[in-house]
Amino acid sequence: MIRSFLTVSTGTLASRLLGFARDSLIAALLGTGAVADAFLAAFQLVNVVRRLLSEGALSAALIPAWLRVRERDGEAAAAAFAGRVLGSVSAALIVLSVVVAFVMPLIITLIAPGFVGSDARDLAVQSARLMLPYLAFAGPVTVLMCLLNAQGRFALTAFSPLLFNIALIVAIAMLLVWHADAGFAVWVLAATVGIAGLLQLLMLLSRRSARLATPLRVTFDNEMRAFFAKAIPGMIASSGPQWLMVAGAIIASATPSAVSWLYFANRLIELPLSIVGVAMGTVLVPELTRAVGSGDRNAVAHAESRALELAAGLALPATLGLVVLAEPIVRLLFERRAFGAEDSIATAHALMWLALGLPAHVLIKALSPAFFARSDTMTPLLATAKGFVVAVALAVLLGHFFGASGIAASIAAGAWSSALSLLRKGTREFGFSVDAAARKRLPRIVLAAAAMGALLWLTTGLSPAEAHGLIRFIVLGLQIGAGIAVYGLLLQILGAASWREAANALKRRAPQDQRT
Repeated sequence: MIRSFLTVSTGTLASRLLGFARDSLIAALLGTGAVADAFLAAFQLVNVVRRLLSEGALSAALIPAWLRVRERDGEAAAAAFAGRVLGSVSAALIVLSVVVAFVMPLIITLIAPGFVGSDARDLAVQSARLMLPYLAFAGPVTVLMCLLNAQGRFALTAFSPLLFNIALIVAIAMLLVWHADAGFAVWVLAATVGIAGLLQLLMLLSRRSARLATPLRVTFDNEMRAFFAKAIPGMIASSGPQWLMVAGAIIASATPSAVSWLYFANRLIELPLSIVGVAMGTVLVPELTRAVGSGDRNAVAHAESRALELAAGLALPATLGLVVLAEPIVRLLFERRAFGAEDSIATAHALMWLALGLPAHVLIKALSPAFFARSDTMTPLLATAKGFVVAVALAVLLGHFFGASGIAASIAAGAWSSALSLLRKGTREFGFSVDAAARKRLPRIVLAAAAMGALLWLTTGLSPAEAHGLIRFIVLGLQIGAGIAVYGLLLQILGAASWREAANALKRRAPQDQRT
């Protein structure tokens, strides 16, 4: 599982690094304010779709169903089932795209009520409509990615999302060179989103992938209706972090630039979250499904324990690092041209509060597969809904007194509400299996992360805000590098991890049906 995890995480990391480059260019091109808020509110819809579909959420429903059909009826039946899913999902999303285009003004009013009566609402509606082709392309892309992941072929699916960011980076770079007007730039970027979806689909199409879903059919028979009844709640639950950001945007839309500040802060949260969360959704769900299906308690305990260790091992140091280094990171990545110093400060404050919810988001990613593997998608859905309500309720109160920072704190509280709900429910229903090795390692991981956070805190202030960009880059790089080195060394000294274990995990051959 570690080898597959690292394959997916590497692709996700590459995509997120390109995402930082993309968002840095967006900040330079649009800055903050009405135009940026309108575009980012519309782009938020695309991010929700990506979470619902292409970033591992649909796999939570499709992979267990596909594996059960293959084990029960054979390869041909599994391919026929996949062909019906592919055809039905594609047709449904095309129809949905057309319907959404007509009701887009209502949708924008719901997710950004503060835009009502301003030009920002019209611009957000127009931008969102231009992005809708992405929704149609995301359907077949997601099904093909799930089928490849189910067979353990993670490499292509891990790196295909790079095309989304590459397309947008090229478009933004051209707009910056041409000094394009912000209004025109928003139109071009929105249209590029749809083109990026097409590029992803073309990358995944091949004879080999086509054989996984044949014959292609559109049907909504009892089997398909049962599948969608299970899939839709799981898809919504798996995109919990993005729904919480939507909850924050609903309240933030009434405050100028707040949508933009929250968006750019959240982009920094999504790097560690995606590395852990997407990889878990892609790798852990098939692993747990096989273990639960075979009734092997030891295999279940092993998968859940390693997932929890990986979640804690990456989420805790990332949280502390983002809290301590929030301002220098934001300044380095985003502060240029239209994105000023005041925007950096407001974004950094929002980032510090959002980061406190990162362990909860990752915990949700570690806990949810235990429910998905047992064909229970409603429990994660209800936990997500509870977190959404908590976030909105607190954002109304805290946003009034503390602005964007208060809304960010509300989002973090919503994440913890969802995580604790899953933990209580899982413990009561079937008990999460944590083996002795995990009980030994987890406290040591916490101690190592705390020591790393203390080191970063002691080194704050080494680079003044007025220092040259290159100096700030070097200092920040040294801080992060030193933090990673100390953390890794402490994990080794404390016995929480060893280089030999990591090397053996990478060398371990995958089972025959998990070729990469």
